[in-house]
Amino acid sequence: MIKLLFLLFSGLKFSKLLLTGGSMLVSLVVYGFIFGWRYAAGFIALLFVHEMGHYIAAKQRGLNVGAPTFIPFLGAWIELKELPHDAETEAYVGLGGPLVGTLGALACYFVARDMGSDGRWLLAVAYSGFFLNLFNLIPLSPLDGGRITAVLSPRLWLLGVPVLLGLFWLNPSPMLILIAVMAAPQVMKAWRFKADDPANATYYQASAETRLSYGTAYLGLLGFLAVMTHDVHDMLGAATRMP
Repeated sequence: MIKLLFLLFSGLKFSKLLLTGGSMLVSLVVYGFIFGWRYAAGFIALLFVHEMGHYIAAKQRGLNVGAPTFIPFLGAWIELKELPHDAETEAYVGLGGPLVGTLGALACYFVARDMGSDGRWLLAVAYSGFFLNLFNLIPLSPLDGGRITAVLSPRLWLLGVPVLLGLFWLNPSPMLILIAVMAAPQVMKAWRFKADDPANATYYQASAETRLSYGTAYLGLLGFLAVMTHDVHDMLGAATRMP
């Protein structure tokens, strides 16, 4: 009986690894045919690094979490099998992805810069990493920015609405429509949010020091990513114009 349970448990773990590895492989094939294999591999690696940031943060807080799953053009995510018990924990897990993802993009940037013209593809990977982590910091749930700013106040999600609308106006995309649909219930929640409501008091309760720490980390990371996204974009443009 014990041996049977062990085999079942091992099979479940193997199936989870198979799902992660298989979905990564599918994404690699799809992106590879469109953008080239080197870029595809680097891009998926940065997605994995981002999701592992969430995974590690969730594990540090004792949450039950599954391995990352990838879907082409939708990105990747980890399955939180156990929801955070308070907004501070949610913010901690939310911040883990962009923070570790930014470090991954920064590593690609430094390596690409040392490679010269041979590193254009890696510079493009770094740009994608900076941009996607910046995009994820839009203060709108279910994006990471929404999870981080929730510890300050869910009302900040209302600031993410014009940002998302502006991005859609500049570059209409089905992905943005999907995010808007997913965010709609959270926007209504932010609109109706009352800090003194007993239903919110426990979950969103946090000290001024905690709010200051997360607010500073959020704004600092947001500013850094904005600068790096702009600068690397310009570097790519200059590299493209070179003979």
